[in-house]
Amino acid sequence: MLWQEPAGNGQELLNGIKHVRPGGGFEPNFTIFKKINVNGEDEHPLYTYLKEYCPATRQSFADPDYLFYTPLKTNDIRWNWEKFLVSKNGKPYMRYDPGTKPKDLKNDIMFLLEQEE
Repeated sequence: MLWQEPAGNGQELLNGIKHVRPGGGFEPNFTIFKKINVNGEDEHPLYTYLKEYCPATRQSFADPDYLFYTPLKTNDIRWNWEKFLVSKNGKPYMRYDPGTKPKDLKNDIMFLLEQEE
């Protein structure tokens, strides 16, 4: 996961989005934050917290020889587009596999929106 987006800072990430993928001058209508680590000894505390409360979506690594971080943990994020849904209170609710389409989260989102804070 570490080398999937080698660009280092926010401007480099934005340039990659604008000119490469998806390219064509695309400008996102959302804030681009800096790159952080989601696994390994330098993982961001937010992901440590989310992974502590939401079980892994896959039980094994496809090919650990291609991973460039240590240590490998069972609860690591396996691929881009894994999603975490968090309640209005900031509590992790569910973790979704990278293949889960955003529209498939609708029922869970609606459920959380109906909950009292």
